[in-house]
Amino acid sequence: MNNEVSIQTDDTYNVFERIRKGIYFIIKRIFDIVCSLLGIALLLPVTILVKLGYILTGDFKPIFYTQKRIGKNGKEIGIFKFRSMVYNADKVLQELLKDPKYKAEWDKNQKLEHDPRITKIGKILRRTSLDELPQFINVFLNEMSLIGPRPLVNGELDAHNGNHEIYESVKPGITGWWACNGRSATTYEKRLELEYFYAKNCSLWLDIKCIFLTVRAVISKTGAK
Repeated sequence: MNNEVSIQTDDTYNVFERIRKGIYFIIKRIFDIVCSLLGIALLLPVTILVKLGYILTGDFKPIFYTQKRIGKNGKEIGIFKFRSMVYNADKVLQELLKDPKYKAEWDKNQKLEHDPRITKIGKILRRTSLDELPQFINVFLNEMSLIGPRPLVNGELDAHNGNHEIYESVKPGITGWWACNGRSATTYEKRLELEYFYAKNCSLWLDIKCIFLTVRAVISKTGAK
């Protein structure tokens, strides 16, 4: 009898939990659409300023680029960003990785603390997080969300023994629990812990808290590099 009551209670909880999550993801999507439209509207004037900045430094190459990343359920997506590095950054990286010092740092963190590929304009874009602005296009296309784990490059999660089932259970975000809690100032292991926490506990309250923490982090430039 007790087992039957326990099973019924579990079933009832699971039904309510599915309903709760369903409502949450509907509200989240509506919020994403509204925010993405506002972000895209802001994108035009910022694009003009960024292009002028690059031209004044003698760089006439395209200022947008797309990078292949892994989205929800392991699906590959192309995220949009303002270029913050030299135009041939991938080739330059291959040359840099021939140096054991750079190779060790890259293998550990998937980034370089003082990356020589970053341009003068790129430093400003990164410090202000404006390099992420074009990703509102990805949000509008339902490939990303405003809030979620950062989209990773193919193989990055495996290189750090990450959990695909947890990390890829939600759409990646422009900002997220890691981004507003230390960002580049944390270790990669801590980063994954923060991303897992959000993926397993995402809710309206956590999203609201994440937005306020992100605004504070952008203003204070905490962890931005």
